Amino acid sequence: MAPSEHEATPEQVDDEPAQAVSVPDTGDAGESSKLKMIIQLVKKCLGVKDIATMRLSLPASLLEPIPNLEYWHYLDRPDLFAAINDSEDPFERMLAVLRFTFTKDLKFIRGKVCKPYNSVLGEHFRSHWDVIPVTYPSDPSQPPIPHLYVSPTAAESSVSAPAAISRSESASIRSGMSSKSAMSMLSLTSRGYSTPGRSTPATSPELVESNPEAELSNLSLAEAGSAEVLETDDTVEAARPRVRIAFLTEQVSHHPPVSAFVVRCPSRSLELTGIDQISAKVSGTAVRVTPGSYNKGLFVRITGGPGEGEGYHVTHPAASVNGILRGSFYVSLSESTIITCTGPGDGEQLRAIIEYKEESWLGRAQFLIEGVIHSYDPSGTQHNEWTRIKHVPRYRVRAVFDGSWRGNIRWRRADTPDADWATLLDLSTLHVIPKSVRPLERQLPDESRRLWDSVTSRLLRKEYSEATKHKQAIEQKQRDDAAERKRKGVAFIPKYFESDFSSGVPSLTAAGQHALEEELKEEVEYPLEDSAQ
Repeated sequence: MAPSEHEATPEQVDDEPAQAVSVPDTGDAGESSKLKMIIQLVKKCLGVKDIATMRLSLPASLLEPIPNLEYWHYLDRPDLFAAINDSEDPFERMLAVLRFTFTKDLKFIRGKVCKPYNSVLGEHFRSHWDVIPVTYPSDPSQPPIPHLYVSPTAAESSVSAPAAISRSESASIRSGMSSKSAMSMLSLTSRGYSTPGRSTPATSPELVESNPEAELSNLSLAEAGSAEVLETDDTVEAARPRVRIAFLTEQVSHHPPVSAFVVRCPSRSLELTGIDQISAKVSGTAVRVTPGSYNKGLFVRITGGPGEGEGYHVTHPAASVNGILRGSFYVSLSESTIITCTGPGDGEQLRAIIEYKEESWLGRAQFLIEGVIHSYDPSGTQHNEWTRIKHVPRYRVRAVFDGSWRGNIRWRRADTPDADWATLLDLSTLHVIPKSVRPLERQLPDESRRLWDSVTSRLLRKEYSEATKHKQAIEQKQRDDAAERKRKGVAFIPKYFESDFSSGVPSLTAAGQHALEEELKEEVEYPLEDSAQ
């Protein structure tokens, strides 16, 4: 949906001043001091219509030492994204999209609430993943088997069951952390790790513990003590060809804050695109976050193979950051996510509804979901009104599923109600898979890690006052650049993405195509599958 004639586009409002809110730096990086500053910030935001449009000036001691663009990529489990186009069966491809949807924000389960750097206009970030493809069991109703960054289920861990993760990659779990923001004001960060020899860690070993689950929320369904990640023989894993997935994102607007991104996996004929923009508001004792007007969701496109011509539109649910006044932050989801498949033919297509159950304010949050996969007629419009499970006519339902978006999710076909439930996915066993990032000396000046290096390096040394000074210098340069554009009467033009992104599906410029192709051709450490590029 394009903006109305009265709605300003990002490029029109980019240089307009935003409401400024600041929190004084106490010089104390202790948890109690941080909590006091956060509560002070929340109080200042009470009554503000959209926190995301405010200009927040925060002390560096409140920030996670990671750029915002690096964290938000929806590829916490790229091996499951790469599996979307593996099946000849359209129904099984929808199951694969569901699995990807539940794992795209695995950082929410593995992380804690914090605040990374705000992105500056024109900042960009690129990276890639080389992952072992998932394999399939003999029973097609069961989920694919991942081979990287998995741990035993709760039952298995008590008997030390083996898990598949390579020794070289598990070593990086003990050596670094990588995280980024899900929202402009408060966000979730999780343990992500840089591939050995392929990346400059975003944070230092001194800031992390050897246990990847050490920072789990108290409300996490996974027990920290049972989340050890075991190793397998490197010689076995090294022999498997890997799938390369490349990612490019750019901050294309500052007021309102908007970024565009694209993901490509040529060997599996997959592309993922979207616009990231959020709207946030203090509601009671929580911060409620919803998609901004330019954020239409995620768009998966299949360009070859079994599902050639198919597209999947995945909408975002609403989220809330809770527990602010108690200092025990956690995120809950509400409303629904809708996945709509469009195909090259004129026949019936599949659609899925994930309904997030409202939590009682009494008792422990359960993070429950219910959902259906149903058919719909793409030539009609009636299905657009089906936003809840109860709206879907029973004869349209093909499968049902339920469980917890932080734990186990099960499913079964609707035409076999007496059949046993099958596992769709067990999120409690999955860990965030690290990205590979070029070292700083090979990055451009406006590339995220290099741009924020002066802040990151000082945060890692706990030089908080110096980090705040460098952060403010970067922010002041952005304001100076905006003033200069206004003086000259010119608008900001993104480098890697076309300026018109009102549809929610961004398009790459020639420079963007080149940058993504460069990332796909980065040096390999493991053998890769043949690519269709």
